Amino acid sequence: MQETPFRPFETALPMDEALSVLRTATDGADDGEIFAERSRSEALVFDDGRLRTASFDATEGFGLRAVRGETTGYAHSTEMSVAALRRAAETARLAVGAGGGVVADAPPATNRRLYTDADPIGATAFPVKVETLHEIDAFARGLDERVVQVSATIAAGHQEIEILRPDGTHLRDVRPMSRVNVSVIVERDGRRETGSSGGGGRTGLDGLLDPAGWQAQVREALRIALVNLDAEPAPAGVMEVALGPGWPGILLHEAVGHGLEGDFNRKGTSAFAGLMGQRVAAPGVTVVDDGTLPDRRGSISFDDEGTPSRRNVLIEDGILTGYMQDRQNARLMGVAPSGNGRRQGHAHTPMPRMTNTIMLGGDSDPADLVASMRDGIWAVGFGGGQVDITNGKFVFSCTEAYRVKDGRVGAPVKGATLIGDGPTALRQVRGLGNDMALDPGIGTCGKAGQWVPVGVGQPTVLIGGLTVGGAAA
Repeated sequence: MQETPFRPFETALPMDEALSVLRTATDGADDGEIFAERSRSEALVFDDGRLRTASFDATEGFGLRAVRGETTGYAHSTEMSVAALRRAAETARLAVGAGGGVVADAPPATNRRLYTDADPIGATAFPVKVETLHEIDAFARGLDERVVQVSATIAAGHQEIEILRPDGTHLRDVRPMSRVNVSVIVERDGRRETGSSGGGGRTGLDGLLDPAGWQAQVREALRIALVNLDAEPAPAGVMEVALGPGWPGILLHEAVGHGLEGDFNRKGTSAFAGLMGQRVAAPGVTVVDDGTLPDRRGSISFDDEGTPSRRNVLIEDGILTGYMQDRQNARLMGVAPSGNGRRQGHAHTPMPRMTNTIMLGGDSDPADLVASMRDGIWAVGFGGGQVDITNGKFVFSCTEAYRVKDGRVGAPVKGATLIGDGPTALRQVRGLGNDMALDPGIGTCGKAGQWVPVGVGQPTVLIGGLTVGGAAA
């Protein structure tokens, strides 16, 4: 493992030569930069009583971008050399051609630090991680004799980046990431059910590997599995749905958040295109994307173009007030970048992406919201889902849900799926709890083949009239 600081513009790509090449590549362009990266990740997976896999990945390279209008010229390489940089510049230059553009001003400077730059991979010895996985397995099996299978993952990453712009602006960021996940399978009378829990963020592994931390995850995973062991088949039909706080915000992220990214709205393919300043949600609904929350999984001190992250209000009291923007889409739409230009790594171009997408809390007692339901589902946990960004239509599966009738919470239900579309669901919000919570730090978002870490959050949300798919009513 390489421990020396990543300083490509001091070593492999000397600043004066790199800057000269970049200026040539972006002459007449509207924008551009060199994005250099060194990234390392480690994952240990424990399953069926033994260490199944232990992987370590490392990558290093740069990407050079030149932008003119809607056209992007991009070339990348894992060879960190001036010769490779010159070849990349020739390729990017050919894509954008000759133009009369003027390179946009650099983003404003920031020295804000939202997370540590310590490497979480090397801070904890490998044998300690393996022993912790053994302890997780033994602890889970010792909690309940119905536990028949335990899976646990310890993962960490460390990304170092540098950005160089044609005007000489030079930025550096170090981004850690840690995560622990636990999954438990229980069996009774031949029936098996699963429960999962996890947590993480832009921190070290210390807190996650503390027994108090992982034992709480094991207990939560076991609780969910045991709940599902008693679950009845879910009803089907149109009914009220109460979404729990925290992680259920993934529905907001998918069904609404993607539709508020600038590129989809500039191209007119989003369900929210052309609705700026109009009511798109019920009164009281406020949605923000906030990349400035310390230590959170989706937070970034500045985005992958160098724009400082911000707290962007997207919907305020039900009115659409903003989109998430990278530099290219912001320029084409005549607005300011919002700090949402993100990329998976040096081999990818930036695009508008979410950070931590949150629906703010209201004034209602969550218990009162559930008690107000005549016939519906209280969905506390979510699994996978599918969304059509052009219209916001979604299908999400529930990992923990309960039937509610005449204000009384009944039996847990299994196999419930929520079906609807984001814009309609927003307008049908009937109540917001005062229990807004953030997710535990396990989210990853995919878009156009790129994956980035994200966060979500919301209070208890009462929605009238979602379609619930399940067994016949």
